[in-house]
Amino acid sequence: MRILAHRALRGPNYYSRYLTIVMRLDIGALEHQPSNTVEGIADRLVALLPGLAEHRCSVGRPGGFLERLRRGTWAGHIVEHVCIELQNTIGFSVGFGKTIDTAEAGVYTVVYRYRDEACGLAARDEAVGLVARVFRGEDVDMPAVLSRLKAVREAHMLGPSTAAIVDAAGHRDIPYMRLSEPSSYLQLGHGHLQQRIQATVTWRTGLLGSGIADDKDWTKQLLGDAGIPVPEGRVCSSFEEALEAAQSLSCPVAVKPLVGNHGRGVSTGVADPEALREAYDAAAVSHESVIVERHIAGDDHRLLVIDGKLIAAARRRAAHVVGDGRSTLQALIDRENRDPRRGVGHENLLTRIRTDDQAQRLIAQQGWSLDSCIPCGGIVYLKSTANLSTGGTATDVTDDVHPEVRYAAERIARLIGLDIIGIDLVAETLTRALEDQAAGVVEVNAGPGFRMHIAPTHGQPRDVGTPVIDMLFPAGGNARIPITAVTGTNGKTTTVRLIAHLLRHAGRQVGMACTGTVEIDNHVIMRGDYSGPEAAGIVLREPTVEHAVLEAARGGIMRRGLGFDACDVGVLLNISSDHLGEYGIETLDDLARCKTVVIDAVRESGTAVLNADDPRVLEAREWGRGAIIFFSLDPNSAPVREHVRAQGVAFTVAGERIVMRQGHVEAEILPIANVPIAFDGHARFNLANALAASAAAHALGLSIADIQMGLQTFHPTPGQNPGRTNLMEASGLHVLIDYAHNVPALRALDELVHSLPAHRRIAVASAPGNRRDEDLVALGTQLARMHDVLLICETQPRGRPTGQAAELLRRGAETLPGDRHCHVEIIMEEARAIDRSFDQAVSGDLLVLLVDDVDGAIDRLKGSRFSAPGAETE
Repeated sequence: MRILAHRALRGPNYYSRYLTIVMRLDIGALEHQPSNTVEGIADRLVALLPGLAEHRCSVGRPGGFLERLRRGTWAGHIVEHVCIELQNTIGFSVGFGKTIDTAEAGVYTVVYRYRDEACGLAARDEAVGLVARVFRGEDVDMPAVLSRLKAVREAHMLGPSTAAIVDAAGHRDIPYMRLSEPSSYLQLGHGHLQQRIQATVTWRTGLLGSGIADDKDWTKQLLGDAGIPVPEGRVCSSFEEALEAAQSLSCPVAVKPLVGNHGRGVSTGVADPEALREAYDAAAVSHESVIVERHIAGDDHRLLVIDGKLIAAARRRAAHVVGDGRSTLQALIDRENRDPRRGVGHENLLTRIRTDDQAQRLIAQQGWSLDSCIPCGGIVYLKSTANLSTGGTATDVTDDVHPEVRYAAERIARLIGLDIIGIDLVAETLTRALEDQAAGVVEVNAGPGFRMHIAPTHGQPRDVGTPVIDMLFPAGGNARIPITAVTGTNGKTTTVRLIAHLLRHAGRQVGMACTGTVEIDNHVIMRGDYSGPEAAGIVLREPTVEHAVLEAARGGIMRRGLGFDACDVGVLLNISSDHLGEYGIETLDDLARCKTVVIDAVRESGTAVLNADDPRVLEAREWGRGAIIFFSLDPNSAPVREHVRAQGVAFTVAGERIVMRQGHVEAEILPIANVPIAFDGHARFNLANALAASAAAHALGLSIADIQMGLQTFHPTPGQNPGRTNLMEASGLHVLIDYAHNVPALRALDELVHSLPAHRRIAVASAPGNRRDEDLVALGTQLARMHDVLLICETQPRGRPTGQAAELLRRGAETLPGDRHCHVEIIMEEARAIDRSFDQAVSGDLLVLLVDDVDGAIDRLKGSRFSAPGAETE
């Protein structure tokens, strides 16, 4: 079997609303070997992955997949289920998948859900190899397969603390995005409502408080001055100073680096100079300054304070084993590490115990070695600190905390100045006030780990993620900004720009992404084709954005899915032939399904804006969850009349006016003559775009006055809508710049082109090479129908030999039916073709520049002193 192609879809997509991996898989000779021809394959697969026995498959009940196996199915389908179950086995609960035939024999599209992208892709590779070996009757080293997958999981998955916060955010419907891989730097929410965290450090975590927490001596000084019990001690820069400090404090002492975390270099109960030397050297590895302080007898406790409130408390014990009178210390450690609750890193509730240098030193200090037989009931400590990351255990004692201890913990958080703080307290018990016992705060932590509270070894788990979310997003607070997504075959960019313009004029801070630019509050921050999910992420990460308006093109949807999980307004403009033959989109129905992904992503509280004049767009109603608003150029449209009678909202035209209708009410928006991009109604495609934008603005809560003002002040100029119906004058010529690159777009433009008086109509045009041959030929024919002179260039071969796309356009242009004639030339370079058009044109001609390099064309026009009468720019 061979993986021909694959892609991870990072949002709602053609196949599902889930995060989905799509694989194009060639199963080769296995096309002629269904599963029922391989003896015992079902039993072998279940022996390797027992969870497969529960897969329902299309049968719809547990065991359904095994029934399919025994009845006969193909290797691609089996790979799908193995991809799913491998992820389940390593801790990612997924269930969705499908396998689809293609027109090519033996090649299948395998689709399955993922939660972690790296693990989902790794499962793909392992599944293909595993299924191939099973079909060949070869052994499968399942432990090795799972070990490789777990290694990927450990390298990429969120840690337990971050995951707890993300889970709590999910319960509040707060979206998150990972800002750097594989770190735990995350954004919660969108735009100006966002909050960012790095594990348990938030945007609100103070730099000064973190600095205090990082310096143990500074912490002790600050708390001691405030009357909080802390152990007496000194900062030392040499062993001699450490020895002097230990003698003055009286042994035993604790030794730790001045700056450090996770218990690294910490030794407790140090009772003699030899042990002190080892402890000092271990601490000095982590930091050049070492603290020597009085040892406090008692249990190690962690108090977690979030937003000034004590949320959880745990009693911790350092990693240890208990002797049985028969086993060596090494055997006891091995037995403890076989506890199913222990794993590598954060994969389980507890961490495996490592017998590193620190452990061996501590073992020796207790008079043992790894070969010693430990007496029954004897306890051997393997670490000097109780951190879970070094194998320690934790018992929840939140309900036992004395009110005075609670007050002290919350006071410490205020004194240090941290929004989330972990306080390490050594005390006999938390049931009595600190002043009534031997106790002291030995350390405080910015960004404390949550694992001991989420899943303590003993006692009640505590929900510590929700208090973080409630702090960052106070109860009832929203984390989502309104997202408007616009899709369709033609008109997307103009509609996106117009919606953004309407919102800006209504006083909103807007982030916009479209074919051409990413703009934040009307400032261009990036140039290029930004009609895909990456651009959506750029806008949604911007901290000032209040509204996001995003173009969602077919290519981006098929390559990566949408760049967001849901939108508030989805606009579907039209569906017509373009880009067929790519990404499995072969027919207009396939294209319609792709475009309706945007409508499927509309939230239940949102609105779908649909073109009632397009039958395929009308069918998208079945995908909508929220309200529906129609727009139509036909005021007598039956679907519109029915919708309006049912109290639905529609934007249409009546008596040369744009109107909004609902029930028996009709509200005038604006005369068409006052909408600059409509060109007095001759640019009907732009009039439709204006209706769609008005409907979207209404759905977003803009008033009729806001819509009126926005429509009147949006002009077809390079400043406001670059490359889209920009009409200018240059040296006595009229010049129209547009981006029409398919037959439906050209037909829509035809009315405007012929409404403009001209002696001759001269066009410069090209087309991307990733169209079908017949589409390019038809495009050439349409161009020739509209113009007297056609200069063909080629800017984007996209997989074709250079010149082939231009030749197909020429072929179509030279096969005009009837007596219509158009002079055709091929000039491969766009800039040269534009220059040639100016050389040929005379006063009274119309130049139609259907070009990619809009800026270059405008620069050429500037050299000819162009103007656009009556137009304003932003």
